[in-house]
Formats: sequence, C-alpha cells, structure tokens
Amino acid sequence: MSGSYDEASLAPEETTDSFWEVGNYKRTVKRIDDGHRLCNDLMNCVQERAKIEKAYAQQLTDWAKRWRQLIEKGPQYGSLERAWGAIMTEADKVSELHQEVKNNLLNEDLEKVKNWQKDAYHKQIMGGFKETKEAEDGFRKAQKPWAKKMKELEAAKKAYHLACKEEKLAMTREMNSKTEQSVTPEQQKKLQDKVDKCKQDVQKTQEKYEKVLDDVGKTTPQYMEGMEQVFEQCQQFEEKRLVFLKEVLLDIKRHLNLAENSSYVHVYRELEQAIRGADAQDDLRWFRSTSGPGMPMNWPQFEEWNPDLPHTATKKEKQPKKAEGVTLTNATGVVETTSQAGDRGSVSSYDRGQPYATEWSDDESGNPFGGNEANRGSNPFEDDAKGVRVRALYDYDGQEQDELSFKAGTGPGRRAGGAGIGRECGWGRAKPGWVPRRGLGSGGQGRDPVQVSGWGPHVGVGMWLGLGSRAGFGTVMGGQWDGPE
Repeated sequence: MSGSYDEASLAPEETTDSFWEVGNYKRTVKRIDDGHRLCNDLMNCVQERAKIEKAYAQQLTDWAKRWRQLIEKGPQYGSLERAWGAIMTEADKVSELHQEVKNNLLNEDLEKVKNWQKDAYHKQIMGGFKETKEAEDGFRKAQKPWAKKMKELEAAKKAYHLACKEEKLAMTREMNSKTEQSVTPEQQKKLQDKVDKCKQDVQKTQEKYEKVLDDVGKTTPQYMEGMEQVFEQCQQFEEKRLVFLKEVLLDIKRHLNLAENSSYVHVYRELEQAIRGADAQDDLRWFRSTSGPGMPMNWPQFEEWNPDLPHTATKKEKQPKKAEGVTLTNATGVVETTSQAGDRGSVSSYDRGQPYATEWSDDESGNPFGGNEANRGSNPFEDDAKGVRVRALYDYDGQEQDELSFKAGTGPGRRAGGAGIGRECGWGRAKPGWVPRRGLGSGGQGRDPVQVSGWGPHVGVGMWLGLGSRAGFGTVMGGQWDGPE
C-alpha cells in the first residue's frame, strides 16, 4: 500500500469556526447591519429616558403647586412658612432642570445619533446598505480564487482517499484467495493485476493531491492579504461607530448628571439658606404682636354724653341682617369631613381666611343655645307670619322632653320662615320643638337642603354647629326645622 489510509478520512472534513474558512466573513458583514440597528436602539433608549424626565418634571411642578397653596392657606406662619415654601421653590427649579435634561436628550443627543446614522449608512434602492454590499463584495472577491483552489483540493483529496480504499480492498481479496483451494491460478492472476492497478491509481491521485495542495499553499498569502485588507476597512468603519457612540454616551452622562450642574448646586445652596433663615423666636414675637398680648387695645374709657352725636347701637343691640334665599346644606348632628385624594386632611381643610367669632355677651337672651330652659321656655317666633310646610324624612323618637317625635312621611308641619311665626303646630304639638337637622324636608321635596325664604332676628346662622348639647338640632314649629347649617 503506497500510503497510509483511514476510512474515517472519507468522512466530511470538520469545518472550523475560523474567519479564514470559506463564507465565515459574513459575521463581519453582519456587524455593519448590527451597527445601524444599535443606533436605533440607542435613540429609543434616549427617547424613553426623556419621557421619564418629562413626567418627573411635571410631577414636581404639580406637587409644588398643590402644596404651595396648602401652605399659604394653612396655619403655619412667619419664617418657618417661608422655609417650608422654599421646598416648593426647590421643586420648581429642579423641575426646570429635569425639563432641560429632557430637551438636551432629545434636541442634542438623539439628533446627534440620528444625523450620524444618516451620514454613515446609505440605503440602496434594492434594500440593504451600500456599506454592507461593499464589504460583502470585497470579501467575496478576495476569497474567490482561494475558494476555487480549496474546491480542487477537496476533490483531489477525495479521489486519493477513494484510490487508497480500493487498493486496500484489492490487497485483502488477493491475500484471501491464496488460502482458498477453489481459486484457480487464472483468478489469482486477475486479483494480482487489480492490486497493481490500484497502486498505480493511488500514486497518480496522491501526486495530483499534493500538487493542488502546493498550489493552495502558494495562493494562501495573497488570499490572506486580500481578506485582511477588506477586514481592516470594516474595522475602520466599526471604529468610527464605537468612538462616536462613546462620545454620545458621555454627552448623555453629562446631561443626566445634575450633580455637576452649577445651577443644581445653587438650588440646594439657596434652599439651605432659606431653611436656616427660619427663626423660632422671631416667629413667636410676630405672633405675639399680631395675635397675642402684644396687640394694641382700645381699653374702656369714660365717654361724656354728646347730644350732637347720633346714637350708636351697641353690639348687643345690633340685629342680624335679613338674608333672602338662604340655603341650608350639610349640617348634621355629627359633622363629617372627607379629605380629597388621600390627603391627611389637616392643612387642606384649613383656611386661614376663615372668619371666627370675636364678639360675646354674657346676656344669653340673644343666643338660642345659651341655656336649656331660657331658650326653650319661650317661643322664639314673635309675629303671625306663616312658615313653610315640611314632612318627616325618617322615624325619630324624641330623646328629651322638648324634642319632637315623628314617623317617616308624616306631616305637614310648619317651619319658621322668619320672626313672627304663628302658633300652628304639627304632629300634635302645641309648642315649638326640636328635631335633628336631617329629620325634615321642605314641603314636597323630601330631601335636604331646606330652602328658606328669609331669616328673622331669632335665627342665628353661625350658632348651630358644635354649641352645647343641641349642636345639629333646630327648633320646629309644628314639626318644622328652623336651624341653619
């Protein structure tokens, strides 16, 4: 046998993952298409971050606006109020900075990537990019001669291996024939001739195989040079993309990093100054002078009677003004308040502009809640004006002697429409009585609020909530509710 032979050599040659193998340059070509797609991914990434910055900026603005209003209306005062408000100012300024971040991301970074991508990649009419096609053509041209030689080499190797296989089979038959008695000398000669012919074929195919292999070896340097040249062109193109995107990422980092922004640092420097400017003693002195013992006072002095001056009624003598078309709403035995949007409720329900009572008198005759007997022992309605018809909204059993009892739907009774209500009564009562606020509805409506046409001097609008044991109750003439909200 003229050459070593192994049947395994006839199996398809294992291909490696090397760049130098035929067709393995396609990964380098694909990288060009991937670069274009990565530019799109980066732009999408920047755009999503810009949306986050915009949403956060808007949330800060809304939060600052809401809480600034609550603080301004709330009970906090003085320098601490200003310090608290400085937090809202910080939110507004930081909101502006995050809005600026959003603008920089979209107007600078995203546009920069978009313009570079447009200049670096040129689309073809038939699809794909010009740069991809140029790389593909360059690799194919550089690899074509070597690929042709490799094809010849593969054929020569296959022919040589087949010749070796035939030689081995012929030699095996010839050796076996020598031990068999049935084989004639003529047959023995034919087997020997077959062995000789196979040896000649092995020699010829081996020479051709070695010659083609030598040719491939000679063309390999030129092949490598051509492939290297095209690959370096692709490397240069990819290097531009990598360097550019690194610069863009640094720009993005610079825009996102507010800690390096001088305006951002200034915001918190001002905030700290505002908070440290709060002075508890100054606030206490201010409150003392505006709402405490430090307020000026017109102390009582002896005043000589002057007949030339008009008589001025005292506060005690003043009568409440008549109000037309007053509507009673939401006055109940138990006052309920509901905070909005999950508020804690303390500040949002407070209004520093709310009026509060500053007048008082030790004379309880003008106060419908001044005592249990003084008020309820007499009829607060003086004239003969007729009231408004009402009916009961639910069953109610009077808890005390002067409270009315009634059943739902019964009536009508009469409500005091002003001073001078008549003495007609409903539900069998001969005198005014007391009922809960929501116990009655004005004639025929069957629901609150109760519409009142006018108020007389005995109806105190501001005196019905939270005073004494009758908070949320009103007088009824013949079952009619008389209490304002």
